[in-house]
Amino acid sequence: MALSRLLLLCMVASEVRDAETRPIDFVCDRESRRDMNTVAEMEAALADCDALKTLPSPIQLPCIKVHKASWERKLAQEKRGDIAASLGALYGSVRVVKTQSQPGCASALLERLERTVNNYLHIVTHLDIRGSGESPLLSCTPQSTQSLSTVLWTFSRLITGKLEWLMADLTHGCP
Repeated sequence: MALSRLLLLCMVASEVRDAETRPIDFVCDRESRRDMNTVAEMEAALADCDALKTLPSPIQLPCIKVHKASWERKLAQEKRGDIAASLGALYGSVRVVKTQSQPGCASALLERLERTVNNYLHIVTHLDIRGSGESPLLSCTPQSTQSLSTVLWTFSRLITGKLEWLMADLTHGCP
């Protein structure tokens, strides 16, 4: 158990670079969140990877559509549950597809995406949000695609949309 936590911490630290990895730092430091968002780098790597035109099986897309008024009425716990459910489903799908990929740039890019999604999932699930009302349910009917560029675009929209809106709600606890 301790070894798996150490491995997870090392993975998070290696992906986040110089940013602090504590959830409160993630909430309070917009630059840390920007530094952690490596989707543009993954999209650039995808352009150089001919092996990934089509994935071997579909990946479930995260739920990104939001009715702003409904979103604002949700409790922070519900918002976190929504985001965590989307990240968890995406993580599981990427993990399955990664095992089906051939070694090379495709495998390396899927590995990086899996680590990145897992880092976000770890931080979101460890945010200090008290109270009841957390709903780890997806807020949409899941869609899937075999296009990694679509997966990256949708993942980017999740972390720059719903996740940023949740962070805005939580900044009241920042020093």
